[in-house]
Amino acid sequence: MISVDVLVIGGGLIGCATAYHLAGAGAKVLVVDRGTVNGKASGQNAGSLHFQLEHRLFEQGEALAERFAAAIPLNQMAMEEWAGLETELGTDLEVVMQGGLMVAETPDEMASLQKKQRLEEKWGLPCHLVDGDQARALAPSLSERVIGAAFCPCEGQANPRLVTNAFAQAARRRGVDFFTQTRIESLAPGRYGFLAELAGAAGRQTVLAARILNAAGAWAAEVSALCRLTLPVFPLGLTMNVTERTGRLLGHLIQHIGRRLTMKQVQDGNLLIGGGWPARLPWRSGALPAFGPTGSAELLPESVRGNLAIACEIVPAVRRLHLLRSWTGIVAATPDELPILGEIVSCPGYFVAVGGAGFTLGPTIGRLMSGLMLTGGTPLSITPYSPARYGHLNPAMA
Repeated sequence: MISVDVLVIGGGLIGCATAYHLAGAGAKVLVVDRGTVNGKASGQNAGSLHFQLEHRLFEQGEALAERFAAAIPLNQMAMEEWAGLETELGTDLEVVMQGGLMVAETPDEMASLQKKQRLEEKWGLPCHLVDGDQARALAPSLSERVIGAAFCPCEGQANPRLVTNAFAQAARRRGVDFFTQTRIESLAPGRYGFLAELAGAAGRQTVLAARILNAAGAWAAEVSALCRLTLPVFPLGLTMNVTERTGRLLGHLIQHIGRRLTMKQVQDGNLLIGGGWPARLPWRSGALPAFGPTGSAELLPESVRGNLAIACEIVPAVRRLHLLRSWTGIVAATPDELPILGEIVSCPGYFVAVGGAGFTLGPTIGRLMSGLMLTGGTPLSITPYSPARYGHLNPAMA
């Protein structure tokens, strides 16, 4: 039998970052993933570091936007985290934080930007409005269609192929063990902790863990069911695109307040284009939707065409570029768009860290969850993200 202080379920960014910080505080940690480290959403996203409130929140009305603004303190902490991350991990993560522009094309969109900026100002997020000419002075490749933008000086990007792996390598140096290609066949709380039965490439293993961290992303609901717990976490399939390399075209992260678009230029010169366009999920035959998809999401041609059409309108120079590749990822969503972070009170020792902007917030969530699991407290209150807000869905969950 293997005995650990913490069993982390999920080898994505949140799981690896939490393991790194836990081990740094002296905890014995095992990370288990049924695939590979960084094999799903943490390595398949477009690498945006976006701290402004997103356009989709305003599509659902101001009430949701007001509620989602509670995540701004987490965003502010994440800004500082990313600024020092390469130094902490001792490696190049291709972090660039030269600012982001959320653009508008119509008076109504400018009005949405103004509402957004007032909310952000209320919470202390550094963001200010510029008109179209000022936006083009910052980013000359923007179209004349852009009549204004919100500029956040700390936004940017990092390379998702590097970040999670860097945390995993640093965690291994601190003594963390990783079991990949490993399934959790059973997990149950007991008198002395949680007993897990594992099956994988290394054979069958029994693990006794004092605490559990469910960081399984889109599969978190399935993992929680092993302990007869219910989490309202739902998988979403998303589409990303990358163009051929080109000369310097964009120095900022570009987003849109009213349309699905994110754009950035990476170190090698390629443009990454996304923005929340859907991909089709491959449901298991006979499975309930809450138990998640398997494999990868299916690419939808209409999503690729729609995404690139908007990109060409906002940055006309994109029209002359060839599309190299489109791919999909599966991310975890919650009903209120906020992450679920904390301990499930009815199951002491069982912690959850899932949802929200997992790449942008991942390193910060890892630091916070480590502190919470070891000391019971965090430097920033995470009460707004507690699993208790969904207690009404399951009588066994407080």
